[in-house]
Amino acid sequence: MARLLLFGGKGGVGKTTTSTATAIHLADCGLRVLLVSSDPAHSTSDSLGVEIGTEPTQINGVEGLYGLEMDPESKLSTLLPKLGNMVDGMNSGGGLGGLGGLGMMLDPSAKEEFNEIKSDVKTSDMILPGLDEALAFDELLKHVEDPNWDVIVFDTAPTGHTLRFLSLPEIIESWSGRLIKLMRVSGGIRSMLFGRKESEEMKQELERFRNRVLHVRRVLSDSQLTSFTLVTIPEKMGVNETVRAYNSLIDYQLPVSACIVNRVTPQFDHPFLQNRREAELNRITELKDRLTSVEVSSMELLDQEVVGIDSLRLVAKTLYGLPEKLPADLGPHEVGGMVKHSIHRGIYREISDEHELIFLHFPGIKRDDLSLRSDDGVLFVGLNGREREIPTSVPVKASQVGAKLEGDILRLNIPLTEG
Repeated sequence: MARLLLFGGKGGVGKTTTSTATAIHLADCGLRVLLVSSDPAHSTSDSLGVEIGTEPTQINGVEGLYGLEMDPESKLSTLLPKLGNMVDGMNSGGGLGGLGGLGMMLDPSAKEEFNEIKSDVKTSDMILPGLDEALAFDELLKHVEDPNWDVIVFDTAPTGHTLRFLSLPEIIESWSGRLIKLMRVSGGIRSMLFGRKESEEMKQELERFRNRVLHVRRVLSDSQLTSFTLVTIPEKMGVNETVRAYNSLIDYQLPVSACIVNRVTPQFDHPFLQNRREAELNRITELKDRLTSVEVSSMELLDQEVVGIDSLRLVAKTLYGLPEKLPADLGPHEVGGMVKHSIHRGIYREISDEHELIFLHFPGIKRDDLSLRSDDGVLFVGLNGREREIPTSVPVKASQVGAKLEGDILRLNIPLTEG
């Protein structure tokens, strides 16, 4: 699994600049990095000076760096469409909604429970505010679980959107829980209306979605996988919002590792600028006093607009120093200077005359969460119901692959000779 580095803060403080500079630096260190943005303004494309699509797009000029701007709204039309039809049907007409005379097949207690549940579930619940952000979470997790990435750098939407984004797992768990209960009560009738196969598909899809939501929460709260960097500016409103955001993130059990104070006035021999700088340094001291468990760093205002890869590398140099190529093993590897990150590679290989050994980093994963299969010589590893192709040097059969989970590492032993 990839290391997930989240960057957040109020709009206009420079979180896109710092997150993009971080992604470039990590790629320059020899890591495979996916830079992801959920910001509706699509400012990541503007910062890089290149167009980024809704699928991983290689960034020219930075080997190993890919970009992706998520468009979760496009997925709303395909998320659980049959459930929407089911709810519409059950809430139309009289008696037990669209069940009509079939409602007579339920005993009185079942009728009462059914009506109580269905009255609380409407089609509008299927498109609750923030559902697009929930889909973004799910899309993000798909890439985090892909061992072919070493790091996912996530440029989140402004703070308010991010906190709503983080609260959605609980909302959706409750939402899906009500629907599952409704489906359980109405099982036999639903099968008559929609067919047993379609009924089971609806239930299975909803169960899978809820399980993924719960898995998102575990990933986000796991300090081995995730860290959150707050970005702010040295002003009273910025400091206050940063402290509130920090407290909310801690409530959600997200590991907050750093805070970057951006756009500090440089030292000049001018009374106005000196006064300005002194006030900003006081705000930074205040922030350090209020965020005692977080490493607070600062970065001075630049004399040029930060757009394009070259200027972003200058920001990266200020934050992390010059890039150094990392060893090829899984790690962990410490990266950084003023700001530091601990990184595991997602995948590492050793090849001899007889075997190819592949090591995959899967922290906190249980054996039952994993699956292994092959198709026409291509090897796939499944994690929580999602499969990833694992490139191998030769065609393989899963039955011939030795797989062993050792702590956080899944080791695959692929024979290169017959017998």
